[in-house]
Amino acid sequence: MNVNIPQLADSLFERTTNSSWVVVFKSLITTHHLMVYGNERFIQYLASRNTLFNLSNFLDKSGLQGYDMSTFIRRYSRYLNEKAVSYRQVAFDFTKVKRGADGVMRTMNTEKLLKTVPIIQNQMDALLDFNVNSNELTNGVINAAFM
Repeated sequence: MNVNIPQLADSLFERTTNSSWVVVFKSLITTHHLMVYGNERFIQYLASRNTLFNLSNFLDKSGLQGYDMSTFIRRYSRYLNEKAVSYRQVAFDFTKVKRGADGVMRTMNTEKLLKTVPIIQNQMDALLDFNVNSNELTNGVINAAFM
């Protein structure tokens, strides 16, 4: 309850500068878990930051598995970045809003909806860019990031 959110987030970001894909992956998984299940102040803090994960050039050169997993680290971090940016732009998480006939998206006025749809599309594009095939889903790490 009494966690310093900026300090926690900064600690997770610091771990993503590690050269090991294992350490970086654990940091991304923890960040994602906190974004979805943690206190809303955590995702608010992430959304307020100018930069999140700068992993577009991440490459673990320690071995063959490091090269293979680096691709998924880059894709996963892009999705998390997009999720935080989406929250910054619309002030809510699409995965947590009320759905159905009286859901948020159905009751939103047309002008706001027209501004919101491209934001959802960007987040969906980042999710779909994960681009994993069924053979790769036998890898527990890739499967966890995919889920």
